[in-house]
Amino acid sequence: MAIAAHPAHLVLRNARIHTVDPALPEAQAMAVVDGRIAWIGSDKDAQGWTGPGTRVIDAGGKLVLPGFIDAHNHVRLGSDDACVQLSGARTLDEVHARIRAWRTSHPDAEWIEAEAFDYSAIPGGRMPTADDLDPVTGDVPAFVLSYDVHTAWVNTAAMRRLGIDRDHTGLPFGEAATDSTTGEPTGFITDFAVKGLSRDGHRALQTLGLPWASPNRQYGRLTKSLDDAIGFGITTVVEPQNSLDDLALFARARAEGRLRSRIVAALFHPRGSTDSDLDDFAAAARRYADDRIRVGPLKLYIDDVVEPRTAALLEPYAGCRHHRGDTFYPPEEFASLLTKLDARGFQCFVHATGDRGIRTVLDAVEHARAVNGPRDARHQVVHVECLDPDDTPRFAALGVVACMQPRHSAPEVAGPGKDWAENIGVGRWHKAWPLRSLHTAGALLALSSDWNVAEMDPMIGIYTAVTRRPLGGGEPWMPQETISVEAAVHGYTMGSAYANFLEDERGSLTVGKAADFVVLSRDILRAVPEDIPGTAVETVVVAGLVEHGG
Repeated sequence: MAIAAHPAHLVLRNARIHTVDPALPEAQAMAVVDGRIAWIGSDKDAQGWTGPGTRVIDAGGKLVLPGFIDAHNHVRLGSDDACVQLSGARTLDEVHARIRAWRTSHPDAEWIEAEAFDYSAIPGGRMPTADDLDPVTGDVPAFVLSYDVHTAWVNTAAMRRLGIDRDHTGLPFGEAATDSTTGEPTGFITDFAVKGLSRDGHRALQTLGLPWASPNRQYGRLTKSLDDAIGFGITTVVEPQNSLDDLALFARARAEGRLRSRIVAALFHPRGSTDSDLDDFAAAARRYADDRIRVGPLKLYIDDVVEPRTAALLEPYAGCRHHRGDTFYPPEEFASLLTKLDARGFQCFVHATGDRGIRTVLDAVEHARAVNGPRDARHQVVHVECLDPDDTPRFAALGVVACMQPRHSAPEVAGPGKDWAENIGVGRWHKAWPLRSLHTAGALLALSSDWNVAEMDPMIGIYTAVTRRPLGGGEPWMPQETISVEAAVHGYTMGSAYANFLEDERGSLTVGKAADFVVLSRDILRAVPEDIPGTAVETVVVAGLVEHGG
């Protein structure tokens, strides 16, 4: 029997521990001292670590995993209870019905704000317009965010309030689409994720009086999302897009005891960022550099999204002769920028969904390596929705992380009949979220939710990665790109830890690492895949402290 010099603060026993550590793949018990794993082994040896003050958790034979690391989770953006909720509204009539119901309950509201509209709810495959909103909103300004928060939709009253007219379409918070015949703004705003969520864009929306952009509403969204995260067993959240202004929200959450998960916060690098901005980013990384809040990676965009046809493709969109979408930077300019950031030691998270966008990022990393020399940079391509097979082996060859969100590949989200699949066209469906191809080629997969674009629950992401089926069952879409449960768990734990330079501290249950782990209600490694959704996280431990359940 192993005898400890000092009893552990916490002992876990009677567990089926899947460590995600090939040196000791399975164990039954674990001892924690000062927030770290001091010992891991068999039940018969656990008693030697137990004293009068030791808290003992009997797992009842249940599966224990490392705490989940969600590599791309917009907890700060979150979901807002003050908004009209449009998730699941499949038609314009249903959108109208939900707005009418909200107005009845909020007759004195100065703004109508809504979130999560689905592009496919608009008839005829077109984008929404102010004319679609005006009949149910009248003279009250209305501001509606798409489910991916990449676009916004406003009514005529909001265009007046926000200063949008034919002479003012390049906005601090996006680009106002215009009618091809009249030149008048339509009420649809693109590039919101790039501009509206930037420091300048958010400040402009605050100045214009949009309640959604106020600090208190932001903090409410953050704390609600943080509560959800710990309940889902997410012990580390990577918040992928923040301005320097936003960091105070995380500090406040920590001071008020609302930050129970750990945070890695990436800073947004919009086009036009200066050397002085980079100095400020580096200073913030030095200021926030402990085990609870870490700042450092930079978020960039190379293209936008497939649904409104703003992602950059190698060939035209289905049904188009010429339109392939645009990159936000010419390739040569982006390669020079990434090389500069790489030389300064920054890790870059680059949003890229289209095959041409992804190739542009890989080309830029290749250029940076040629100029700066090889470096363990772990730059990430985030989303990797439509990948040309010729580029698959380049991820491993260049040391680029594929940060992916399996839920986006579900048939009911992006499959046949949905805007994503129809815009890409059946001839390119084999390029859709190629998890298995990348895994087989040796690429590092960091899996994540992309909350609030999709559900935060890792069980839903793992189920989709393993089946490519709808929730509740049904026919799979592109099942040749599924991966095993073990590979999906690795992507949500050690894969995401490595992707964020955390592999020495988190991601596996290994002696010396932080004691971040979860106890599940069901053994997802042995269950049929259909039973993975609905699996509950019964206990969540962060740094040896029970933060949920227990």
